[in-house]
Amino acid sequence: MTELLWTRPETTPVATLLFAHGAGAAMDSSFMNRMAAALAENGVAVARFEFPYMAARRAGGKKAPPPKAELLVSAFQTALQQVMPEVEGTLLIGGKSMGGRVAAMLAGGASLPGRVKGVACVGYPFHPTGKADVWRLEPLAACRRPVLITQGERDPFGSAAELETVALPDQVDITYLEDGNHDLGPRGQSPATWDGNIHKAAEAIVAFAARIA
Repeated sequence: MTELLWTRPETTPVATLLFAHGAGAAMDSSFMNRMAAALAENGVAVARFEFPYMAARRAGGKKAPPPKAELLVSAFQTALQQVMPEVEGTLLIGGKSMGGRVAAMLAGGASLPGRVKGVACVGYPFHPTGKADVWRLEPLAACRRPVLITQGERDPFGSAAELETVALPDQVDITYLEDGNHDLGPRGQSPATWDGNIHKAAEAIVAFAARIA
């Protein structure tokens, strides 16, 4: 696992988010950099890390696909133990896509420290693309903490229209981003913008942190 990559606000943080990457892009991808910067602008400190398979890619290893999500929970737990001594106040765990799913799995375990107050997922992979009948709701249902999901309206892993057809667990709230894809980016003709959607997602996470603190 790589060292933690911190993005901190200029003032005392209102919360800290341990934020994991998605399946295919590293912790310093364009999306992860933009999301961390937007959160820091809104007062949230962000600590990023990489799962072992992604860290191996960075070190020049084979570009292997990620293992099953449940096999990454222990790595997230290790990162959490690493970040906790550096954090005071409200602590959240979360991630982009697969990283958010793994965070939800971790939050469903009995060993989650009480200092972790909630889970923030960006672009949750509700189902594989093209397989809207294969839902991944179990981690959310088992989660022992409040969950906020910021989701693009057009996300191919779970669009707003598709999610209208399912009953989500009571502890899960969703904020939709206008015309957003899986990375929250809208189409060119949309009045929304990518930066605007990222900042709205960050603002929703800040409000979530304040609510559950």
